[in-house]
Amino acid sequence: MRKLPGIVIALAFAGPAFSQTTTTPTPAPKLDLANRAGDHFMVQLGSTQWLGAPDSIDSHVGAFNRSANVYLMLDKPFKGNPQLSVAFGVGVSTSNVYFKNMLVDIGSTKPILPFVNVDTSNRYKKYKLTTAYLEVPIEFRFSSKPLDPSKSLKAALGVKVGTMLNAHTKGKGLEDKNGNSINTFTQKVITRSYFNGTRLTGTARVGYGNYSLFGAYSFTNLFKDGVAADINVLQVGLTLSGL
Repeated sequence: MRKLPGIVIALAFAGPAFSQTTTTPTPAPKLDLANRAGDHFMVQLGSTQWLGAPDSIDSHVGAFNRSANVYLMLDKPFKGNPQLSVAFGVGVSTSNVYFKNMLVDIGSTKPILPFVNVDTSNRYKKYKLTTAYLEVPIEFRFSSKPLDPSKSLKAALGVKVGTMLNAHTKGKGLEDKNGNSINTFTQKVITRSYFNGTRLTGTARVGYGNYSLFGAYSFTNLFKDGVAADINVLQVGLTLSGL
């Protein structure tokens, strides 16, 4: 019984000491992206389609129109969440649209761009319209494994602002209406007079590792108002990129 008061006093002093003890949660380790390269080439190969072209033109457009885009991108991860980043850069986008039995007379001085049907007259065996733009792309990106881009699920949304560098038509191998060769010369016409000089494009990508599928849709018309139908360009294809 003599020991009981001492035990009570000891517990009285120990209680506050225990009550003041708190547990601090261990912070999650931060991802160190210091050694990850921040600039990468992005290469895109795909097909080009004209959306909005009237049947009189669309029926003569080839099925295997090609596009090629190359950009140098700088990637900046968000400090609060390194799985997210914003990327911007500069590069060149090109498209080749092929025609069968049709000439696109971009060298004309007429107010309306002539699309000339040559089903029953001399025509080129190979004929295409090529456009090239200098572009500044911006992307909002997601990467499931930012420390290991080659094994990461990836997605990106963005826009591109571009200015036209070149537009030309190229015809090779003139033939008569029966397909007989007339000459093997190449004719090239270079002018941008019928084309919009600037282009705004929406972009999207999704993929795994260094490869992703991309789509790019031009919000602006390919041609100036009033000179041709309202045609928007769609590119779809494969992207090769480190991020």
